[in-house]
Amino acid sequence: MKRLRKTLGKVELRKPRTRPVIVRAGAILSPYQSFSRKDWARLRADTPMTLDDTEVERLSGVTQRLSRKEVEEIYLPLSRLLNLQVQATQHLHAERQRFFGKTDGKVPFILGIAGSVAVGKSTAARVLQALLARWPEHRRVDLITTDGFLLPNRVLEERGLMQRKGFPESYDTHRLLAFLNDVKSGRANVAAPLYSHFSYDVLEAEERIIDRPDVLIVEGLNVLQPAQLAKVGDAAPFVSDFFDFAIYMDAPADVVEEWYVTRFLRLRQTAFRDPAAYFHRYARLADAEARAKAAEIWQSINLVNLTENILPTRRRADLILVKGKGHRIERIELRRL
Repeated sequence: MKRLRKTLGKVELRKPRTRPVIVRAGAILSPYQSFSRKDWARLRADTPMTLDDTEVERLSGVTQRLSRKEVEEIYLPLSRLLNLQVQATQHLHAERQRFFGKTDGKVPFILGIAGSVAVGKSTAARVLQALLARWPEHRRVDLITTDGFLLPNRVLEERGLMQRKGFPESYDTHRLLAFLNDVKSGRANVAAPLYSHFSYDVLEAEERIIDRPDVLIVEGLNVLQPAQLAKVGDAAPFVSDFFDFAIYMDAPADVVEEWYVTRFLRLRQTAFRDPAAYFHRYARLADAEARAKAAEIWQSINLVNLTENILPTRRRADLILVKGKGHRIERIELRRL
């Protein structure tokens, strides 16, 4: 409210004093709370280690050798947090059911995991699946990848999209959204298509049945990608609209490139050697040629996808796991509640 002050017989209008908002130079406003590895590890509290060394080794990836310490310091605190999230979501759903006078319907908690090719999404998904299934509140934990929802190679070739495989336009998004809608609606026996990295194609005659799990983990490159906003009418839903919690696996692009090249070289010595493998033609390359080919594929396809489509979705995640060399998670960023 304006104040009145008489001065020399005149009335002067004075604006109220307000305290200025001071932002320090260089300060960055962020919706995330950042944790060092040491601080995050403390959040494990008394959560027991439920995986033995054999299981930890089995959960490792082609280039990522998972350590017991990584599980204890990073994934156990995360499983504790997710357990709280699952319980809270289940409780909220039960209360909503009572509010509407309903008693039927079990709704799975859906966890999304996004990130670049070769960043370690699959390993993180497998570890979380194993740990979450040990909590008594949610024993049934299923895992799918969005690779199964890629368009078949024959369709990609018809549309000239083989060099854009893994980009948003290479997926059967309608089928993926229908699948997630059915799962989130509590439907039983929902079919998910399967994908073969050996044949580098969707297995059109095969599928996996997801039957009302307590938790469903959905891992994929572009699962946090927003849909195009409609100019008229209702906007299409996002894949992430069905997520209760989302994780983004992050690392510097040059580091991920080295992981990708290393994985390519190892597969060249193993899976690629089979004459039936899609990438068998690379098995006979000399080391220098193979490294150059892997770098070329990374630069022309995967880095472009990361830069244009995947990395921009980073800030849509609830939690970001920031990796350094050796797949070691160095920092954790958690969206403030």
